[in-house]
Amino acid sequence: MKCEFASENIVLMKYGELPDELAGVLEQHLAECESCRGELEEMQLFDEQLALLPVAEPSPNLLAQSRMRLDDALDLIPPHGFFTRLRTNFFRWMGNVQSAPALATLLVGMGFLAGNFTYRYQVAHEPKQKPGPVYMSHPGDGVVANVTGIVKTPNSELVQVNYNRVVPETMEGSLDSPEIRQLLLIGTNPAATDPVRLNSVALLTSECQAGHACQPTPDGNGIRQALMVSLRYDHDAGVRMTALKGLQRYVGQDSHVRDAVSEALMSDPDASVRKAAIGLLGPVRSDSSVQQVLRTVSTQDTNPYIRTASYQALQDTADIQ
Repeated sequence: MKCEFASENIVLMKYGELPDELAGVLEQHLAECESCRGELEEMQLFDEQLALLPVAEPSPNLLAQSRMRLDDALDLIPPHGFFTRLRTNFFRWMGNVQSAPALATLLVGMGFLAGNFTYRYQVAHEPKQKPGPVYMSHPGDGVVANVTGIVKTPNSELVQVNYNRVVPETMEGSLDSPEIRQLLLIGTNPAATDPVRLNSVALLTSECQAGHACQPTPDGNGIRQALMVSLRYDHDAGVRMTALKGLQRYVGQDSHVRDAVSEALMSDPDASVRKAAIGLLGPVRSDSSVQQVLRTVSTQDTNPYIRTASYQALQDTADIQ
C-alpha cells in the first residue's frame, strides 16, 4: 500500500468508515511506514486538543448550506479510473485473505492443483509433431540393395540418404538366347537361392549335353567353367551332382574338367557325388593323375563302397594296360 492511499484510509479509519477488508492492510502499512504512523499520531493529537474545547451546535442554516456545498463538491469529483478501482478491489481482497488464513491456504492449494492439472492437460493434448514429407528422386517398385551415403542438413531434421534399388524384372526367351544364358550363369552364383541355382545348373547341363555353346571361353565366364565352379564350391549336393552330368562328355577332352572331377572324388562330402565321379573318370582311368587319385581314394576314403569302386577301377586300368 502506498502512502497516498494510506493517508486516505487513515482519515476513513478515524471517522469509522474504513471497510474491514482494508483495516488489516492499513495496520500492516502503519507498522512499516514511520511517516504514515506520524500522520496518524498527529490526527489523534488534534482530536485530543479539540476535545478540550467546548462543542458549539451549528445553526440549522449553516448545516443546510454545508450539506449543499458538500454535495456540489462531491459532484465535481471525477470518477475513479479503472486502475484505481482495480487497486482498491485488490487491497480489499488481500484484506479478506489476511483475515482468513485458512481461506488463503485453500486458495494457494487450489491454485497449485489447477496449475498442475492445466500443465498435464496441455502436455497430453499437445499436437504431436508429424515428420515432414519424404521425397524420392526416382520412386518406383523394388527393394533397397544398399545405402551409399547419408548427408544431414545442419541445425535441422532434414536428412538425405543415397541408396541403390533392386527392381525386379522378367525376361522370356530361348535357351539359345545369349541374354537367357547370361541370366542362367548369374543364377549359379552362391548368393542365389537353392531352387534358383539348381534350375540354372540343370538348364546349363542340358545345353552342354546337347552340345550347345558349351565350349570354354577366354574370359572364363562360359557355361563349362560355371559348371566346374558349381561342382567345386556349391553347398547343395543336388547342384553338384547335376553339374557332374553336364561335364561328363568333356572329361576325356578337357584336362580342367578332369581335374575338377578328380577333386570331387577326393574331397566332396557327399558319397553319391564321389560315386558318380568314379563313373565319370572310368573312360580316362588310364591317365596317371586319375590313377593317383583312384589309388588314394581306394585306401583313404571313409566309405567302404567308394574304396572298393576305386580299387576295382584301378584293376580295370591294369587289365587295359
